[in-house]
Amino acid sequence: MQALAGTAMIGELAWIWFRDPDALARRVRCDDLSPLLDAHALGRGVLVLTPHLGGFEVTAPWVARCWPSTIIYRPSRRPGLERLLREARNRRGLTAAPATLAGVRAPLRALRRGEVVGLLPDQVPGEGEGVWAPFLGAPAYTMTLPQRLAQSSGAAVVLLWAERLAFGRGWSVRLERFEGDPTPQAVNAAMERLIRQAPRQYLWGYNRYKRPAGAPPLPGKRAAP
Repeated sequence: MQALAGTAMIGELAWIWFRDPDALARRVRCDDLSPLLDAHALGRGVLVLTPHLGGFEVTAPWVARCWPSTIIYRPSRRPGLERLLREARNRRGLTAAPATLAGVRAPLRALRRGEVVGLLPDQVPGEGEGVWAPFLGAPAYTMTLPQRLAQSSGAAVVLLWAERLAFGRGWSVRLERFEGDPTPQAVNAAMERLIRQAPRQYLWGYNRYKRPAGAPPLPGKRAAP
């Protein structure tokens, strides 16, 4: 499963990153936009949570065709790759903000303006930015950012993922409203449920269970002396 999802993702990245958004949208279908429409009708910003599942790179430019959007991403340590990522992800209606203290201010301002902010909540956060929470049967260091953004902005929260269709036919976007407070535990449970819908399309090669430098020890374990 790991190889299949990773190979499919690599094969589609260049096409997604450098394709005109309108051409991209023609390969995306969505049978029910009501979770996004209803969230916008509340007059607040919308925080969209997407796991590393299916065509997750296609979701932000697809949403940004209709609503101004900001995505939060982890900057690359390689300058050349970082420039490529910024070029690919900053496009019409879409702004990419690095997951740094300064970078997170931009998404918060966007939510307060009533815009959309996209986030991959199954990405391992840095020191001081997460807590240990269950994820697929094991403790995983999990970001607290969704909860902080929602509480600070009053944003509605929506779950979104794009199923990769067979034979290169594009993607089918699925949306649902997230109910309740997006705590790390609740967000992990929601991500698990989405992943179980298409486990072969999850990016299992991502090291979800690593312990970032400076993070507290795993629950029940003592820190090394």
